[in-house]
Amino acid sequence: MGVAYQDYYKVLGVSRDATEKEIKAAYRKLARQWHPDVHTGKGKEEAEEKFKLINEAYEVLKDPEKRAKYDQLGANWQAGQDFRPPPDMEGFHFYTDFTGGAGGFSDFFEMLFGGAGGGGFGGAGRGVRRGPVRGRDIEAELELTLEEAYRGGEKVLQLANREVCQACGGTGYDNDGFCRRCGGAGETAGHKTLTVKIPPGVRQGSRIRLKGQGGEGLAGGGKGDLYLKVRLAPHPVFKVQELDLETEITLRPDQAVLGDKVTVPTLDGPVTMKVPPGTRAGKRLRLRGKGMPGRDGRGDQYVRIKIDIPGQLSVEEEQLYRQLAALRKGV
Repeated sequence: MGVAYQDYYKVLGVSRDATEKEIKAAYRKLARQWHPDVHTGKGKEEAEEKFKLINEAYEVLKDPEKRAKYDQLGANWQAGQDFRPPPDMEGFHFYTDFTGGAGGFSDFFEMLFGGAGGGGFGGAGRGVRRGPVRGRDIEAELELTLEEAYRGGEKVLQLANREVCQACGGTGYDNDGFCRRCGGAGETAGHKTLTVKIPPGVRQGSRIRLKGQGGEGLAGGGKGDLYLKVRLAPHPVFKVQELDLETEITLRPDQAVLGDKVTVPTLDGPVTMKVPPGTRAGKRLRLRGKGMPGRDGRGDQYVRIKIDIPGQLSVEEEQLYRQLAALRKGV
């Protein structure tokens, strides 16, 4: 009896000489991508089928004994969609009378490894973890305003997370095969609320570690950690350059020519800044120590100058500009 051949290496996207570490990494990536919990609508059905096949491929390739039997197919692994076991494959347990695969496994898997009673997933001791397993570390993004990053403080977050499946205890299996509740991933979707203490002066790309707020451990293993990567939201006034800040102010032509005292916004509130006479457009004036805090002190704030050219002039203003122009020509 022919059944559809399953290329487990192709399913996981690894070579036939892939290491155990490579197989595990590929499985984790695909399991996250195709977990039914992250799909909706018509895509959910497709995800369930792919997720089931991904788990089946991993179950075979992670187990040295199953992988060795699978690899013994030799040239038959390229035989196409209809696979028939060769007569010289002694020691293999084939089933040719099955009803769709116990535990939801493919016919190909059932033919090679049998059902729950044939040494497959239902075999005694499968899925058993040896010793405690620490929960995985998780990284999430934390968006802050510039003011929140500057001053620090507390921020309440709602985070999606993965929780140990209560139905299978995180093993991914039950008595009938893959755990139906988590689809064999050992985890289910959840969420939690955290109050995060933000240290003053965090910068773009900084990571805040929350110990014990990562993935759940198994068999008595401790929780992993949660790392929050800081992303600064765009600010309407300031640009951030490491510890320095930059902003703009607009001067009238007379202020730029004659100099003046102007009000400038800073993170500490408005301050008065002296503009020297003859200041040109594009010039940067420095406010020392008005930037972001760092280990060796605060950065600076740079004020870039723009000059506003009046769009409309009164008769008196136009006369004065003409007089000024005449004077400049006579210089």
